[in-house]
Amino acid sequence: MTDPVEIVDYDPNWPMRFAALGEALRTALGDVAARIDHIGSTSVAGLAAKPVIDVQVAVRSFEPLEEFRIPLERLGMVYRAGNPELTKRYFREAPGQRRTHVHVRELGSFSQQLPLLFRDYLRAHPAAAAEFADAKRRCAERFHDEREKYVAAKEPFVWDIVRQADTWAQSVGWRPGPSDA
Repeated sequence: MTDPVEIVDYDPNWPMRFAALGEALRTALGDVAARIDHIGSTSVAGLAAKPVIDVQVAVRSFEPLEEFRIPLERLGMVYRAGNPELTKRYFREAPGQRRTHVHVRELGSFSQQLPLLFRDYLRAHPAAAAEFADAKRRCAERFHDEREKYVAAKEPFVWDIVRQADTWAQSVGWRPGPSDA
């Protein structure tokens, strides 16, 4: 990835962009998608973020891959077979389209639950979201042209939030709400 790391102020259009994409994904995937959720920083009102809509599609199984790969490719998504994360299947926008990441994960897995908990915790704790935004901005300033170093620098902040989110989840009995699309 050679594009610079850019953290921008929250855009109130992000939920609408997700809603349109979520509707298209729901139509294309039908029951293959057990859940379709807006995740990542653009899913938290008020949170500064990279202007990339992250979507999580939860499926019951990665096999057969074609059940979700073909409908996603028909929508113009590009499958990234070389993704090193073995707990997800990863798709990106078609060349020339707005930046979009589609993370396909198995329903009920840790990797599927974690982004929902992270999002819900930040939605419920605006001060933590503001601190996270500040950390992301500092990391982006330092590693503007080095995306991998930006991700690595941000990681301790992410895991600190995960620990806080786990404590919160235990205290409130957190469970994911309904699917976003």
